[in-house]
This record gives sequence, C-alpha cells and structure tokens, in this order.
Amino acid sequence: MAGFRDFVRFAFQPLYSLHTGGAVAVEALAGTSGPTPQEILGQAREQGRLIEADVALAAAAVEQEAAAPTLLPLHVNLLAVSVAAEHTSLRPLFDALQRVGRRTNQVVIELGPPFTQAEPNRLIAGVSWLRELGFQVAFDGLGSGDLPLGLLTAAPVDILKLDRSVVRSLPGGTTSAALVHSLLHIGAHTGSRLVATGVRTEEEFAAARDAGLRILQGPLLDADAGSLAARAALSATRQENAALSSFGIPTVADFVRPAVTLPADATCDDARNALAADDQPHALVGLDEHGRPQWTVNRSRFLLALSGRYGHALHAGKPAATFADTPHTVPAGAGALDLLDVVASAEANRMHDDAVVIGRDGVCLGIVRVAEVVRGVAEAKVEEAASLHPITGLPSSATIAKDIERRIVAREPFIAASLDLDEFKQVNVQVGYAAGDELIRSLGETLTELAAQLPKMTVSHVGGDDFLIAADMDEIGTLAPALLDTPWTTHGMAVHVTLAGLTCAPETVSSYQEVSRELVRLKQHAKSIDGTSWVLGRPGVERIDVLRGRAASGAA
Repeated sequence: MAGFRDFVRFAFQPLYSLHTGGAVAVEALAGTSGPTPQEILGQAREQGRLIEADVALAAAAVEQEAAAPTLLPLHVNLLAVSVAAEHTSLRPLFDALQRVGRRTNQVVIELGPPFTQAEPNRLIAGVSWLRELGFQVAFDGLGSGDLPLGLLTAAPVDILKLDRSVVRSLPGGTTSAALVHSLLHIGAHTGSRLVATGVRTEEEFAAARDAGLRILQGPLLDADAGSLAARAALSATRQENAALSSFGIPTVADFVRPAVTLPADATCDDARNALAADDQPHALVGLDEHGRPQWTVNRSRFLLALSGRYGHALHAGKPAATFADTPHTVPAGAGALDLLDVVASAEANRMHDDAVVIGRDGVCLGIVRVAEVVRGVAEAKVEEAASLHPITGLPSSATIAKDIERRIVAREPFIAASLDLDEFKQVNVQVGYAAGDELIRSLGETLTELAAQLPKMTVSHVGGDDFLIAADMDEIGTLAPALLDTPWTTHGMAVHVTLAGLTCAPETVSSYQEVSRELVRLKQHAKSIDGTSWVLGRPGVERIDVLRGRAASGAA
C-alpha cells in the first residue's frame, strides 16, 4: 500500500490549551492530490487490505511530520479495527517511529469509528497493550460515532475527543452543554482529558470555553486561516497566565534557570567537557541553528554510558546525540501543574529530567528542574491549607481576591457576593458558641456542595458568619435559591441570611479592593431589610434592586 504515499500529504493541526494559550500537540490530518483518505480506505476494504492501508497512512504521517518536527506530541489516527487486529499489523507504524526517532510517549493514537466492527475484548486488549508500550490513546468522534459507553469504563484512555457535531451545537444548546459537563465529570474520575474538535466560529470557541473545555482544535485556531479574534483570545490567555503569577499561582516562568547548551552536532567529548565545568549542570540541551532544542543529555546517564575501561576512547568523537534523549518541552506560560503533567507521562527513568522551556517560536528560553517545581507546588499547597478556616474548611479571603483579580484581568463578566447571617450574635449569646459553630459549619457545607455543582464558583470564609462568593452570571440563578430558600435553624432558633450581589461587566471594576467597597454599600442596604434578603447592584450605580425581602415589590 505504499503507492498512495506519493500523493497523500498531511496537515498538522495544533491542539491549543486554554490554560497556557499555546499549542500542546499536533494532529496529522490527511489531505491528497488524488483520492481522499476515505476513498483509499474504501478501496482497501474492497480488496481485503483495510488494516494494512490504515496503518500505512499512520506511518506516512509520522514520517512526514519528522521532515519538519514540532517537538510537540503527535496525534495519528487509526481505525478501531486496526487496534483490535493482531499486534503485528502495527509493525509498519512502529518501524516508522524508530526510523524518525519518535518515542512512544510522544505519540497519541486516536481511535476512530466504526467501533462496533471491532471485537470488543480484542479492542480493549489492544488499547491496554498500546498504553503499556507508552503510547497515549484517545477515543475520537464522541457524539456522532458508534462508541459504546461501556467502552469508556472497560478501556480507560488518556483523551476523549468531542465530535464536531457536538461542538457546533454548544452555542445556546443546553443539552450539548450538559453532555460536556458529564464527560468532564467522567474525565475527572478516569484521568482523561476532553478535547473540542472542529471549532470553526467565535461563538463555538466561547461556548466551548464556557462549558469548561480547556483543549480546543479546529480551523478557527489554525495559524494561517484562524480567526483574529480567537488568536487574540489565546493571546489574552497567555497574558492572563503571566498576570496570575503575580497573585501567587506558580507558573513555569517562576522556576526558569539558564540552560547549558551545545550545538546539535556537538560530540561526546564536547558534552563531557561541558558537564565537567564548575557549575556542574544536571543536563545539556542541544540546539539547532535557530536555537530550538533538538536533544537533551542527562548528566548521570551520559557519564554512565561513557564509563568503563575504553568508554571515552570509543565514544569521544561520536555525536552527543547518540546518548541523548528527546527533550521534554513546556511553553513558558504554562502552569507548574502543566509541567507535572508532561513529566508524569514520561518513561520511568526520565521523570526527574530537566524540562526545556520554549517560547512561541520554539526557541529555548532555559530549563526547569522538576524537583524545584514539585517543591514550589507543595509549598503553595501548604500555604493554601494553612489558610483554610478550621470550622468550614473553606479558604480565606485571599482566595476570592485572587479569583476576582483573575476574572478582571481576563475581562470575564461575573457576580461578586457577600453572604452572612442576621442573628448570628444572638445565637452565640442565647444558645452558645457551639451552636453558632454548628450553624456556620452547616452553611459552609452548603456552599462547598454548591461550588462542586457550579464549575465557575469560588467561595471564601472571611471569618465569623461572613462569606464571599464569586460566580458566573448564569450561576446566580442556582446559587441564590439554594441559600435563601433553606430554613437555617440551630437548637430551635431560626436565623435569616443576607445576600448582597454586585454584577460586574468587563472593565466596570479595576480591582478586588473596588469590588469590596461596593459590596460594603450593598450589604448595608440588605441589612436594612427585615428577614432573609437579597439585593443586587452594579459598580458606580446608585440604584439597588431588592430581589428578596419585604421591600421586594419596589427598588431602592
């Protein structure tokens, strides 16, 4: 089936992370100057050579990508029946990977429909075998193909890819959004990531982002043909990540240190001399003429390979790349946890290798040491745990401050709210502090449950009976009734809640401090209303709408 390689050409479409704004992988998509891939596979099916042609297409994709490597994980497509076939059927793909020097942990095998034509037990075994070899595996076409739901649990995979038809119906489609939320929930329990494919319009981009999807792919984002607005949104994401680092959230940029580099054609003797320098680097990075990383050399493994009676004499003049590894690369704007995702999928003996930090053009900006990142993340988690309120387990006001500042930087519309209990002091005086603690604990549990249901909600326990909330505009309709319609009692004593909300459109507030001042004004008004109350205002606007309470028939 090698003849079709003369006219099949692959485009390599990036997958973008909305966490970093940068590409995290590329998928090989076949286009031709003759028959289409579907026609090729149709002809092969008629000839009884479907699996042979399918695997040959994947091998051709690997070889064409190697002609202009991206250093990003490569997604290649296979039919489910090919993975369910004899393992030897995939030999041409493995041979291609070996020829170009691609490691299995840098390749994602995307399994596509028809799934029901593959024998289920053999398909499950094939998926497990690929993952044991180090490949990541994805199920493609969710939402339009014939993927049995039972397969999601029987054969756990790394990535789930939503079909274009689901993404197209996301804008204004509550059913599609519910499907996405369900799959995100499944992914959270299985460790798989959900990807939106075929994103073509700015409305689809916004709807996918709002639904909680954080990896997007499609013509809208393509470097050459993509929408200026979508690329601007990705650029804003990068700027937002840079701004977040100033609020104490670790990013890769917080851990970058200079890299010790050599030309890509350096010899083993050059590498040995560099490793023997006074600063004793952990690793070396081999760069091409454009400054892009081509390989890394780990100090311990390299010196061990050259040890022995005649090691230096035998290898001194050989290329250092002989003993090098494919570099672990991470974008400069990535979060610290994104880096840990990269190393977690590495081979066991490379999980502690230094990672190379690259800019948007792929140029090496430095290295980060995994141990330092782990320590930094651990310290951040310890600080976060220390700030949790001992009764409710909710974070302090610092958490809500960071979240509101993030929303302001990202120009997201949101609602900030203050919540407290009207008769809390009387509870402490009349039935005791233990009863007051019990009441606060109950309110904290309700807020925690709401935060689990509403993906964009953040809550902080400021102290005593005071809580602060930040949420998306469409979440307040669930949040407010759950708090206001609940009868809050302790030891037979009933109390009322006061909810004061501030509707913040983009660029109407400039800081958390400004939001806090506005909430004080709204809270004072809400306290003037008898019983349970809910008021809503806008920054810089005197009018306050009373949505719950005895004055609900009018507006202040």
